[in-house]
Amino acid sequence: QVQVVESGGGSVQPGGSLRLSCAASGSIFGIYTMAWHRQAPGKQRELVASITDGGITNYADSVKGRFTISRDNVKNTMYLQMNNLKPEDTAVYYCNADIRNRSMRRELYWGQGTQVTVSS
Repeated sequence: QVQVVESGGGSVQPGGSLRLSCAASGSIFGIYTMAWHRQAPGKQRELVASITDGGITNYADSVKGRFTISRDNVKNTMYLQMNNLKPEDTAVYYCNADIRNRSMRRELYWGQGTQVTVSS
């Protein structure tokens, strides 16, 4: 089976930085687009950033210029470098990955989420 696990969340003051990681493991044949989403209390889950297997990136307007998404295709890992964090960035951050497993079945896998809290 395939697993997707996030790490790197925590608490930080406004203006601070955090780096999230999302590691995919298991019976993987190939990984296509990977993405970060977030969900704040009382709000719908929203797309933060995505990256294709070819490295094409896309960002929500609210994080452009502050967040950087990247991936290491050898390690099957995606990252989100978050700088100049604001209180409104507080949310549970989820990663997902479009993965074809070794049985050639293609599915969208989600991680369990990691909490990011920005507060003074």
